Amino acid sequence: MEQKSKMTAGLLGIFLGAWGVHNFYLGNTKRAIIQIIVTICTCGAGGLWGLIEGIMILVGKINTDADGNPLAD
Repeated sequence: MEQKSKMTAGLLGIFLGAWGVHNFYLGNTKRAIIQIIVTICTCGAGGLWGLIEGIMILVGKINTDADGNPLAD
């Protein structure tokens, strides 16, 4: 299986993180669905969660996908 890109995951988190797109990309489907529900229930305020995760991916705090494979630089 090919490695997921850290840059792609981080940018998806920053720009579309409210909808959990970066977690779908990384294979964390359950977390992505929870992000969508939180975003809807908080009238969008839950989108900060995705923004923060996107930044964490880009700075290296989150560095693996759902299967534990390291993200490619």
